[in-house]
Amino acid sequence: MLKTILSISGKPGLFKLISQGKNMLIVESLTDQKRIPVYAKDKVISLRDIAIYTGETEVPLHEVLTKVKEKENGEKSALELSSAKPDDLRGYFAEILPDFDRERVYPSDIKKILSWYNLLIETGTTDFTPKEEEKADEPSTTP
Repeated sequence: MLKTILSISGKPGLFKLISQGKNMLIVESLTDQKRIPVYAKDKVISLRDIAIYTGETEVPLHEVLTKVKEKENGEKSALELSSAKPDDLRGYFAEILPDFDRERVYPSDIKKILSWYNLLIETGTTDFTPKEEEKADEPSTTP
């Protein structure tokens, strides 16, 4: 599911991939369902391709979102993001991912992840695990 959910630099919220053209994508906002074109000059990233730094490796975003869902029992995050202080954000994140890299994962990153989680829950996206066909699309890392 996260393969078709996109973050677009400079645009608030998340978007669902609707269609692909020759030099653009058609995406739909998860918040207001408005469709817009996105061009090659825009920085677009699939949530499937995002990972969080830890002490030894990187944890895929879908695992982090699943841990937040488990902590919150499938509800929106209890943390008030608009007034959360950096230490509050780090403390909350340490509960779900104790070994996250505190040097490379900034409070703004944590806030963005939690706001994405809340938006996904609001729009009914509650299954963050990759589907088999998404796994098949991933490049192989074996030599």
